[in-house]
Amino acid sequence: MAVEDHTKVRPWRAVDRRVSRKIRVGAVEVGGDAPITVQSMTNTPTSDAAATIDQIRRLEEAGADIVRVSCPDTESTAAFRTIAKETRVPLVADIHFHYRRGIEAAEAGAACLRINPGNIGSMDRVKDVVSAARDHGCSIRIGVNAGSLERELLEKYGEPCPEAMVESALNHARILEDLDFREYKISVKASDVFLTVAAYQALAEATDAPLHLGVTEAGALRTGGIKSAIGMGSLLWAGIGDTIRVSLSADPVEEIKVGYDILKSLGLRTRGVNIIACPSCARQGFDVISTVETLERRLEHVSEPISLSIIGCVVNGPGEAAYTDIGFTGGGKGAGMLYFAGKQSEKLSNEAMIERIVEAVEDKALRMRAEREAQERAAKTAAE
Repeated sequence: MAVEDHTKVRPWRAVDRRVSRKIRVGAVEVGGDAPITVQSMTNTPTSDAAATIDQIRRLEEAGADIVRVSCPDTESTAAFRTIAKETRVPLVADIHFHYRRGIEAAEAGAACLRINPGNIGSMDRVKDVVSAARDHGCSIRIGVNAGSLERELLEKYGEPCPEAMVESALNHARILEDLDFREYKISVKASDVFLTVAAYQALAEATDAPLHLGVTEAGALRTGGIKSAIGMGSLLWAGIGDTIRVSLSADPVEEIKVGYDILKSLGLRTRGVNIIACPSCARQGFDVISTVETLERRLEHVSEPISLSIIGCVVNGPGEAAYTDIGFTGGGKGAGMLYFAGKQSEKLSNEAMIERIVEAVEDKALRMRAEREAQERAAKTAAE
């Protein structure tokens, strides 16, 4: 059996992304042909700079491209300056209603302001915030939420609905456009999957602004992850979405993990080890479930895109190994077969299996990283 060319794009699994304009959140591009970015939000008191910095660093290690930080008061925006200096990832300052917090956050180093211009008072206040954003290189996220729609829209439509959410988003966007500010992205989130998807579908037809996807208040890790995968996954599959945030009642690091898992399942991002594993049955030659749990934990630090198949028996094992970088198939009698790029490599005892697989994955990651860095150096030299 021929080994799959992992660089080949097959039309039946390619995602045709919606064309959107590109903006910047700090050094990170969002929209256009830029990779779909993964975000999370801190849940520490922002005024506690040390705790917030520690959490952001954990998010950076997990692969966060952008992190949002709430700024509800002056103590928070004062701490924001320290936080921005001590972290690498671009920070979005989450602002609600208080326009002065937006100005303070822009001055303190925010890469983006999450603020709805129509909710912060007079046009003079809006102009002040937009001027601060422009002067300090901030983009803006217009964040519409079904749970906090404007009273007049609820009176007009009777309830939160896709039409009301899109109208709200476009009203806010029009304010920025009238001020000649186009460095903005939009979100229209709801806790209901159907409402969320319908709102984003309509919004995608109405604007070329980059879209920030999310099913808000999705819930706990398992249920929230499922809701997010269904809602955002269907939109991403349709080509809609430029940056995502999985909203979970869990450690924010889990939001990054689930976000990448959603993107990896659609072939839109490839960060980290993608483990393909069987659910196990009476044919298994080793304890598949505990092995996969251990490997997931042991390989969390690997950021290079590597596919790994862990299959309990020879029914599907060799076939799955043919399409993954590294594979292990249980063979009975306390041993199994290790594969590299679909080819049998060595017979391993079940006792030695985990350590050898971890070693193989880490070795491949090092070689991939060295190759990438060499290519980057060559490209830099050529550019000079």
